[in-house]
Amino acid sequence: MKLGLEKNEVRIVPYDPEWKDEFSKVKKEIQSLVGIDENRIQHIGSTAIDGICAKPIIDILLGLDDVNEMDKAFERKLRTIGFYRLRVKRPNEVVFAKFADETFSVKTHFIHVVSFNEELWTNLIFFRDYLNENGTAKNEYMNIKNEYLRQNSSTDVNEYTDFKEQFVQGIFAKRLN
Repeated sequence: MKLGLEKNEVRIVPYDPEWKDEFSKVKKEIQSLVGIDENRIQHIGSTAIDGICAKPIIDILLGLDDVNEMDKAFERKLRTIGFYRLRVKRPNEVVFAKFADETFSVKTHFIHVVSFNEELWTNLIFFRDYLNENGTAKNEYMNIKNEYLRQNSSTDVNEYTDFKEQFVQGIFAKRLN
C-alpha cells in the first residue's frame, strides 16, 4: 500500500483493502494518546467505501464535544504521532495532516476534527454509510471522479472537490428525507 499525494495533486487509485487496516492502526494511536471514545474516531472519505477508487489518503473524522474548545495541548498530542494542524479555514472544522517524511510535501492522512454528532459529523458518516450500502450511488460517485480526470488536466484539489460537490450535497440531503 502506497499512501500520499503532493500538494494539489489529484490522482485516484484502485481500492486497497489495506486502507482499513491503516485506519485501525492510526485510530488506536489517536485513542491511546487523547483518550477519546472509539466511536468518536471514524474512517471517512473514499478510502472508507468498499471497492471504490480513491485518492490514496486516509481521512479520519474525530468528534469532540465542541470543536471550538480544542486547545493547544490537544494539538501537541497529535503532533507527537506526526499530525500537524493545517491553515485550512473551514467552518466548524479543524484539519490536521500527516506527511510521508520531513519534507512535508506528501500528505498521507487527514484528521478532520469536528463537533461530535453535529451536522457535519452526521453528514460525513451518512455519506460513507450510504455509499457502502448503495451500489448505484457508489458507481455514480466513481463515475463522477473518473469523469473529472478525463475532462481535466488540472491538479487543483479545490476544483476536483467542487466538481463532486453537487453529488455530495445530494447524498447529504437524503439524510433529511
